[in-house]
Amino acid sequence: MPLPPLHFDGPVGADHTFAFAHGAGVGMNSQFMDHFAGSLGARGIRVARFEFPYMRKMRADGTRRPPDRADVLIETWMEVINHFGPENLYIGGKSMGGRVASHAADQAESSGDPVAGLICLGFPFHGPGKPEAARFQAVDTLLTRTLILQGTRDPFGTMDEVPGYPLSDACEVVWLEDGDHSFEPRKKSGRTTGQNWAQAIDAMADFMAHKT
Repeated sequence: MPLPPLHFDGPVGADHTFAFAHGAGVGMNSQFMDHFAGSLGARGIRVARFEFPYMRKMRADGTRRPPDRADVLIETWMEVINHFGPENLYIGGKSMGGRVASHAADQAESSGDPVAGLICLGFPFHGPGKPEAARFQAVDTLLTRTLILQGTRDPFGTMDEVPGYPLSDACEVVWLEDGDHSFEPRKKSGRTTGQNWAQAIDAMADFMAHKT
């Protein structure tokens, strides 16, 4: 599989690169992806965004498609990892992009070339409002140092549910107050989207600044 086209934010000579994948329904140029990539780039982190094959086809012809098979998604991630090399490379993504990245991180670890870390923004532990169908593949056994950023009322895994899940000891979860799947709170919470996004970006930058 060829390397997908890459879109960069941040300085060329950065100490760390964060390869950043989109979620299932929206590509790499969503407001969420733009904001996080631009903000991390301004912090001196090199951010490389890319799209999975189905999303590139959607962009080309405007026809909505479901995500590619899991093996195609993971293989796309491995092409990106192999392009940059695992040293000082952090990988992750929004929702599905982060979930697939967890499998890629596990595969890189098993091959003896682990990435520096994994960051998942809004991890889809289960379908919206369906905690009985929770899935933990990879995040229950991960050895790769992992940061999960999750809104406290994320319908794909709330603050009431996730602490009871069998997550690997390598996983750290940071909660965004009253946040939904994109960390957006309700007005009545007294919290703003800007505050939650800033907290998430601070946590990501700190995670990448400290290897242990």
